[in-house]
Amino acid sequence: MSYGTLYLIPTPLGEGAPPEAVLPASALAITRQLQHFVVEHPKTARACLKLMGTALPLQQLSMQTLNEHTAAKDVEPLLAPLLAGQDVGLLSEAGCPAVADPGAQLVALAHQRQIPVRPLVGPSSLLLALMASGLNGQRFSFQGYLPAQPAERQQRLQQLEQHSRRQQETILFIETPYRNAAMLESLLQTLQPDTRLCVATDLTLPSEHILTRRVADWRSQPRPELNKRPSIFLFLA
Repeated sequence: MSYGTLYLIPTPLGEGAPPEAVLPASALAITRQLQHFVVEHPKTARACLKLMGTALPLQQLSMQTLNEHTAAKDVEPLLAPLLAGQDVGLLSEAGCPAVADPGAQLVALAHQRQIPVRPLVGPSSLLLALMASGLNGQRFSFQGYLPAQPAERQQRLQQLEQHSRRQQETILFIETPYRNAAMLESLLQTLQPDTRLCVATDLTLPSEHILTRRVADWRSQPRPELNKRPSIFLFLA
């Protein structure tokens, strides 16, 4: 028996970006034909799929949950439709699945079982931010979330800045949106004045705001309102 295909389905990065504005017709066409999905949160996934359109009524779609609370032993059973020859769509809450996303566990298991994996084209906040930053796009690293405690965060930022200076490498990371303002303050207090810092906020949305400045200039000029707005932070020493 041939296995189904695991489709990795990007989603819009926030409200205000219609699916047709950020997803190609081919990705939407594949998504609309699927019956089985693995999602982080069924409620928001249904809302997203309603906007994207589905061939079957939403009530007839099968949705299994995979998020940060899913036990490792509960991930493998999610492969069942694929092993039975059914295609499955993996959705993230926003952007590309399996990147800073628990869906990576399912993708890894699919490869172990030799199940075909097919990523679909869509918005990646990390790449969009890097493209727009003007920083080094030849050498870069994504650091995920930095420590939440101020002292640990400051130490980690100092280490990353030293690495960035030695390697001429752009550093990217994310933060929980309600802590964005505190993160920006930590960056401005910790980084050297000549380090270039980019903050990319609400990417692909009508309120999109992307700004790259030297840290010294960030300190002396007005700062954007970042509270509860999804943002990517990037710097190059």
